[in-house]
Amino acid sequence: MSVIITDAGFRADDWRGGFVAPADIDARPWAVALGVDLVCDAEPVAVVPHFPRIGLIRIRLPDFAACCGFELAERLRAYGYARRLRAWGNVLAHQYTLARRAGFDEVEISAELALRQPEEHWRFCGNWRHDRFGSRMRA
Repeated sequence: MSVIITDAGFRADDWRGGFVAPADIDARPWAVALGVDLVCDAEPVAVVPHFPRIGLIRIRLPDFAACCGFELAERLRAYGYARRLRAWGNVLAHQYTLARRAGFDEVEISAELALRQPEEHWRFCGNWRHDRFGSRMRA
Protein backbone atom coordinates (compact mmCIF):
# COMPACT_ATOMS: atom_id res chain seq x y z
CA MET A 1 0.00 0.00 0.00
CA SER A 2 1.21 3.49 -0.84
CA VAL A 3 0.79 6.86 0.80
CA ILE A 4 0.21 10.02 -1.23
CA ILE A 5 1.64 13.27 0.08
CA THR A 6 0.35 16.69 -0.90
CA ASP A 7 0.71 20.12 0.67
CA ALA A 8 -2.16 19.14 3.01
CA GLY A 9 -0.34 16.02 4.28
CA PHE A 10 -0.95 12.29 3.88
CA ARG A 11 -3.95 10.95 1.97
CA ALA A 12 -5.12 7.80 0.27
CA ASP A 13 -4.49 7.36 -3.44
CA ASP A 14 -7.55 8.46 -5.41
CA TRP A 15 -6.18 7.54 -8.86
CA ARG A 16 -8.20 4.62 -10.24
CA GLY A 17 -7.01 4.62 -13.84
CA GLY A 18 -4.02 2.31 -13.43
CA PHE A 19 -0.66 2.93 -15.07
CA VAL A 20 0.90 1.97 -18.39
CA ALA A 21 4.37 2.26 -19.88
CA PRO A 22 4.77 4.83 -22.68
CA ALA A 23 5.06 2.01 -25.23
CA ASP A 24 1.56 0.78 -24.28
CA ILE A 25 -0.32 4.07 -24.62
CA ASP A 26 -1.57 3.40 -28.17
CA ALA A 27 -3.03 0.03 -27.12
CA ARG A 28 -5.36 1.65 -24.56
CA PRO A 29 -8.86 2.90 -25.42
CA TRP A 30 -9.24 6.63 -25.96
CA ALA A 31 -12.17 6.84 -23.54
CA VAL A 32 -9.92 6.05 -20.59
CA ALA A 33 -7.77 8.71 -18.90
CA LEU A 34 -4.34 7.19 -18.71
CA GLY A 35 -1.82 7.05 -15.94
CA VAL A 36 1.69 6.73 -17.37
CA ASP A 37 4.75 5.45 -15.54
CA LEU A 38 8.08 6.96 -16.52
CA VAL A 39 11.56 6.13 -15.32
CA CYS A 40 13.50 9.18 -14.19
CA ASP A 41 15.81 9.22 -17.21
CA ALA A 42 13.00 8.83 -19.79
CA GLU A 43 12.83 11.09 -22.83
CA PRO A 44 9.66 13.20 -22.41
CA VAL A 45 9.21 13.83 -26.14
CA ALA A 46 7.73 10.34 -26.53
CA VAL A 47 4.70 11.19 -24.38
CA VAL A 48 4.11 14.79 -25.51
CA PRO A 49 1.68 13.83 -28.33
CA HIS A 50 -0.36 11.86 -25.78
CA PHE A 51 -0.78 14.70 -23.23
CA PRO A 52 -4.54 15.07 -23.99
CA ARG A 53 -5.08 11.42 -22.97
CA ILE A 54 -2.86 11.39 -19.88
CA GLY A 55 -4.47 12.23 -16.55
CA LEU A 56 -1.45 11.46 -14.37
CA ILE A 57 2.25 10.94 -14.99
CA ARG A 58 4.16 9.08 -12.29
CA ILE A 59 7.95 9.38 -12.36
CA ARG A 60 9.87 6.61 -10.62
CA LEU A 61 12.74 7.85 -8.44
CA PRO A 62 14.96 4.79 -7.91
CA ASP A 63 16.99 6.14 -5.00
CA PHE A 64 17.14 9.13 -2.70
CA ALA A 65 19.98 10.74 -4.67
CA ALA A 66 18.33 10.53 -8.12
CA CYS A 67 17.99 14.09 -9.41
CA CYS A 68 16.98 13.00 -12.91
CA GLY A 69 13.33 12.72 -11.83
CA PHE A 70 13.23 16.37 -10.81
CA GLU A 71 14.75 17.37 -14.14
CA LEU A 72 12.20 15.23 -16.02
CA ALA A 73 9.33 16.89 -14.12
CA GLU A 74 10.63 20.32 -15.12
CA ARG A 75 10.94 19.24 -18.75
CA LEU A 76 7.40 17.82 -18.84
CA ARG A 77 6.04 21.10 -17.47
CA ALA A 78 8.11 23.04 -20.02
CA TYR A 79 6.56 20.91 -22.79
CA GLY A 80 3.13 21.94 -21.52
CA TYR A 81 1.96 19.04 -19.38
CA ALA A 82 -0.55 20.63 -16.98
CA ARG A 83 -2.24 17.68 -15.29
CA ARG A 84 -1.18 15.65 -12.25
CA LEU A 85 2.49 14.87 -11.91
CA ARG A 86 3.61 12.47 -9.19
CA ALA A 87 7.05 11.59 -7.84
CA TRP A 88 7.08 7.90 -6.90
CA GLY A 89 9.50 5.82 -4.92
CA ASN A 90 12.43 6.90 -2.84
CA VAL A 91 11.73 10.48 -1.85
CA LEU A 92 12.61 11.91 1.55
CA ALA A 93 10.56 14.49 3.41
CA HIS A 94 13.24 17.16 3.05
CA GLN A 95 13.08 16.65 -0.75
CA TYR A 96 9.41 17.61 -0.87
CA THR A 97 10.25 21.28 -1.44
CA LEU A 98 12.48 20.32 -4.39
CA ALA A 99 9.78 18.06 -5.80
CA ARG A 100 7.11 20.77 -5.66
CA ARG A 101 9.40 23.40 -7.16
CA ALA A 102 10.31 21.00 -9.97
CA GLY A 103 6.62 20.71 -10.89
CA PHE A 104 5.38 17.65 -9.01
CA ASP A 105 1.89 17.94 -7.53
CA GLU A 106 2.29 15.04 -5.15
CA VAL A 107 4.62 12.32 -3.91
CA GLU A 108 3.91 8.61 -3.54
CA ILE A 109 5.87 6.65 -0.95
CA SER A 110 5.61 3.18 0.54
CA ALA A 111 3.80 2.59 3.81
CA GLU A 112 7.14 1.52 5.31
CA LEU A 113 8.77 4.84 4.44
CA ALA A 114 5.73 6.67 5.81
CA LEU A 115 6.30 4.95 9.16
CA ARG A 116 9.93 6.11 9.24
CA GLN A 117 9.04 9.61 8.06
CA PRO A 118 5.61 10.42 9.50
CA GLU A 119 3.25 13.08 8.27
CA GLU A 120 4.65 15.78 10.57
CA HIS A 121 8.01 15.56 8.78
CA TRP A 122 6.32 16.13 5.43
CA ARG A 123 4.04 18.87 6.72
CA PHE A 124 7.10 20.77 7.95
CA CYS A 125 8.21 20.93 4.30
CA GLY A 126 4.68 21.58 3.02
CA ASN A 127 5.15 25.35 2.83
CA TRP A 128 7.48 24.91 -0.13
CA ARG A 129 6.93 28.41 -1.51
CA HIS A 130 8.59 29.91 1.54
CA ASP A 131 12.39 29.99 1.52
CA ARG A 132 13.17 28.90 5.09
CA PHE A 133 16.92 28.63 4.60
CA GLY A 134 17.26 32.00 2.91
CA SER A 135 15.13 33.76 5.50
CA ARG A 136 17.25 32.33 8.34
CA MET A 137 20.47 33.40 6.61
CA ARG A 138 19.22 36.99 6.18
CA ALA A 139 18.24 37.31 9.86
